[in-house]
Amino acid sequence: MDKIENYINSGILELYVMGATTDEESLEIKILSETNIRIKNEIDAIINALQTYSTALAPEIDPSVKPMIMATINYTERLKSGEEFLIAPTLTKSSKIEDFKFWLDKPELNIHNEDDEIDAKIISASPEVTTMIIWLKNGAPIEIHDKEYEHFLIVEGTCNITIGEEIHPLVPGSYLSIPLFIGHSVEVTSNFPCKIILQRVAA
Repeated sequence: MDKIENYINSGILELYVMGATTDEESLEIKILSETNIRIKNEIDAIINALQTYSTALAPEIDPSVKPMIMATINYTERLKSGEEFLIAPTLTKSSKIEDFKFWLDKPELNIHNEDDEIDAKIISASPEVTTMIIWLKNGAPIEIHDKEYEHFLIVEGTCNITIGEEIHPLVPGSYLSIPLFIGHSVEVTSNFPCKIILQRVAA
């Protein structure tokens, strides 16, 4: 076994890729990788193996995470720019679309990216209740809530919300409340995004 083979088998290249070598070791390996193709190829192979491994183990990211982060940033910036802090009405079985006319008529709250699967604009938020306008292009995957109730009021478009095994067809003006601890998903049934007032209430 030659010197390079011993070096490769020592485990130091794996430590180097993970950033666990000393400054002196890192410099030595950097120089070696620039002058020895076997060292360079081994480093590339380690990087590829770690990327494949981490991708295989990575949990599936909830597709609503990014839209909710972007909606929070947008809401914060609007408040900083002078938007008045208001609390939206509580969604109930007797809620009407007109109850949210103030927000639905605001042009800045109706700009959304039609290419996004999910888009959202927060209209009011407190530690207990967050109310937003959301657009679903095709729907939302199954999820279960254990810390907050979700209430839906359909504004435009149609959708089916499945709670457990029960399917609820919804049209503009329809209200639906999601119980805790039961899986639910949304399927858009209109040929354009379903626009919804969504309210999340701390349990």
